Amino acid sequence: MPDSLRLKKSNCKNCYKCIRHCPVKAIRFSGSQAHIINDECILCGECFVVCPQNAKEIVDGIEKAKVLMQTGAPVIVSMAPSFVANYPGVGINAMRRALKQLGFFDVEETALGATMVKTEYERMLKEDKRDVIISSCCHSINLLIQKHFPAALEFLADIDSPMLAHCKDIKRRVPEAKTVFIGPCVAKKDEAERYENIVDCVLTFEELTRWLDTAGVKLEQELDSEECSRARFFPTTGGILKTMALDAPGYAYLALDGAENCMKALRDIIDGKLHKCFIEMSICPGSCIGGPVMENRAPVRDYVAVSNYAGERDFEVKQPEPRSMKKSFPYLEMQSPAPTEAEINTVLRQMGKFKPSQELNCGSCGYNTCREKAIAVCQGKAEISMCLPFLKDKAESFSDAIVNNTPNGLIVLNEDLEVQQINNMARKIMNIRSASDVLGEPVVRILDPTVFLNVLNTKRDVHDQRVYLAEYKCYVEQTVVYDRDLHILIGVMRDITDEQLEREKKEDISRQTVEVADKVVDKQMRIVQEIASLLGETAAETKIALTKLKESITDE
Repeated sequence: MPDSLRLKKSNCKNCYKCIRHCPVKAIRFSGSQAHIINDECILCGECFVVCPQNAKEIVDGIEKAKVLMQTGAPVIVSMAPSFVANYPGVGINAMRRALKQLGFFDVEETALGATMVKTEYERMLKEDKRDVIISSCCHSINLLIQKHFPAALEFLADIDSPMLAHCKDIKRRVPEAKTVFIGPCVAKKDEAERYENIVDCVLTFEELTRWLDTAGVKLEQELDSEECSRARFFPTTGGILKTMALDAPGYAYLALDGAENCMKALRDIIDGKLHKCFIEMSICPGSCIGGPVMENRAPVRDYVAVSNYAGERDFEVKQPEPRSMKKSFPYLEMQSPAPTEAEINTVLRQMGKFKPSQELNCGSCGYNTCREKAIAVCQGKAEISMCLPFLKDKAESFSDAIVNNTPNGLIVLNEDLEVQQINNMARKIMNIRSASDVLGEPVVRILDPTVFLNVLNTKRDVHDQRVYLAEYKCYVEQTVVYDRDLHILIGVMRDITDEQLEREKKEDISRQTVEVADKVVDKQMRIVQEIASLLGETAAETKIALTKLKESITDE
């Protein structure tokens, strides 16, 4: 498939919104990036519309159109009838004048080709005696059937779309002309590539607007009127039927829009539940005026704009021969093989789905059921980690394992100082039997809230503060942190009771040792003093005796 819609990888944020909205799940996730699966994509453009990161982009055709102009050939625009809704108040004549300023040779309405197509539908119903006929104007519907509902290919009207019919007519009238289709559809770029040498380039309304703005060309507010313009109804739901006679004997006429409605109808057709009917199918809700590249989609306003612009009678066109409008729709085989039941069950078990009751089918991954997701994993389109409940359970299990096995007590409070979470160690420190006894309760029931209040008011965290919890007869080293993003207070308590008691024991021993040492020193000092005293008395007596002896000797 031509690369009409592609992905800007760096922008993907893995929100899975594109896969949730993709009707055929043609998006693969690998390496934390989304990838469009071209051989399954039906180019409905829904992923382009819903992507919040603008990661999807449509291939630009402006340069190609400019190259066509440089060839010297007359470049004629086929303007989709939804233009009057995208550019309110601008008619085909005003559009023609503006586009001629860009360098186009002429501008015509694709509704001319729509008139040819509706006339061929009427002929088929009356002459071909078919059971069920599905309109083939919407290329996304054609791709849906070719890729995902091949059993319904026999019911698809094998004729040109209005775009192809009109561009063929332009080249019949102006053989040297180059044709450029402008509309609200991504799929038309692919259709032009698949059916070569009919439409030389396709632009979207967004591209046209950007080109006009860059060139400084203004669209004039002028709505022309034309009575013979009933085919302008084509881009609305039921618009094809509004232009048809609806008089084929025995046939019912239905108009369906939106992928889900069309897929349900295709299943009924394949199952043989619908007969003798003509079904107008459009992939976009609201049909083409709900297209992915309508710049400001407003269903009611857009329908009114188209309705007011459409006339009561058909365009006057030269109807081509039926065989010149024939178009083939081959089966486009997809590459993803169907996994076995055993492979699916293996993936389901890896996702934590061991029984049907565990298959929540929540759709958060983008798939409708867990089984669809498992099939996508087997086909390499999805990753097991895309399962939100699986990730949530895994994260909670990992978190709980850490929180409940840490040697520290943890307590989490909200800004009203109510207990939001408490772990096993904190309950052990405070002799709390069960977490349910305190969850949601004011912390004052179990702890002095002063430190939490101070941290909440000052926004200054407290670290490694030693506290004696008298009611629990234990010492803790506490840290209190305020999380400004989550608006919670986190308290961490390390039980240091044994350390404190050991410290106190050592301090007591040291004190006792000091006291004993003081007593020993005092006693020793007294002994020294006593010895000194005794020694002092003996010396005095000796001195007296010797003096007396000396004196007696002297006298002699």
